[in-house]
Amino acid sequence: DGTAQARGSVPLSTDRVSMLREYAEEYRQPLSISEEEQGTYTAQGFFDQWGAAGLAVAWAEENTRDSIFAAFKRKETFATTGTRTAVRFFAGYDMQSIDLNSESLIKQAYAKGVPMGADLMAEGTQSPDFIVWAQRDKNGSPLQRIQIIKGWVDPENSVPHEIVYDVVCSDGLSVDPVTNRCPDNGARVNINDCSITQGVGSAELKATWSDPDFDPKAKSFYYVRVLENPTCRWSTWDAIKAGLKPRAGLHETIQERAWTSPIWFVPPQDDLDIIPLAGSISAEK
Repeated sequence: DGTAQARGSVPLSTDRVSMLREYAEEYRQPLSISEEEQGTYTAQGFFDQWGAAGLAVAWAEENTRDSIFAAFKRKETFATTGTRTAVRFFAGYDMQSIDLNSESLIKQAYAKGVPMGADLMAEGTQSPDFIVWAQRDKNGSPLQRIQIIKGWVDPENSVPHEIVYDVVCSDGLSVDPVTNRCPDNGARVNINDCSITQGVGSAELKATWSDPDFDPKAKSFYYVRVLENPTCRWSTWDAIKAGLKPRAGLHETIQERAWTSPIWFVPPQDDLDIIPLAGSISAEK
C-alpha cells in the first residue's frame, strides 16, 4: 500500500501490468487486476473500505508510562480515524447542575459522575445524565455532530438492541425529536479539487443529554461518536494528484470521526442471590 498504484486508486503502469501477468502465469496464480474506464487497476480488495490511518488516545493525568497505562486499565480511552479530535464523555445523576461553560467543568464532572470506560451503578429508577464535549483538530474539518450510541439487552428475552441518537448539531441546528437526527448542515466537497464548504461546522460541540428511552432494569452501554464534515477520501486525493477522476466503485468522500470507550449502566441487583461455588462466586436469579 506504499504507492497509489498498489492501493488501487490510480491505474497501473504498463510495466507493472506486464510484471503481474508474468507472475500469475509462472506461479499459476489468479491475475489480480481490473480493466476499467481509465485503465488497468489493482483488483479491489481490502483497500476499497479502509481509511488512511487511526489514533488511540488515553486521558492520563500526566505524560508518564504509569499514568498512561493506568488510563488504559480503567478504559478512559477513545480512538479516531486519524484526526486529532478531542472528546470527553461523562455520566452521572447530577450532571444537569454543571455549567458547561465553567472552567471547572471537567473537575465537576469527575466529582459528580464517571468518565468513559467506567461502570455507572443504578440509583433506584433515576435516569442518568451524560455530558459530551468535542473539540476539532485545528488541521482537520469542522465538527458536524455528536452522537451517542446505546446498546442494551432486553431483560425479558435477552435480545440485543442498538440505537443511535444525535445529541448536538453544528451551526446552531437542533436535533429532530422524532428521528433523533440533526438536519443537513450543508457541508459539501468539490470532488474536482477536494475543497470543502467554508463557514459551516463547529470548532467545538458540547451538551448535556438524557436518554429519552431509559429503562432502569436493562443492562446497557453508551458511547460517543463525533463526526466531522465530509472531506475527500485518500483514494480521491491520489486520483486528483495524478490528474485523474476518482476510481469508480470507491467512496469519493469520508467523514473522519472519533469514538469513545462506553460507559456501562449497571441496573439494580436486588433480585439476585449470591451463591459461592467451589471457591468462586456466581449469581443465581
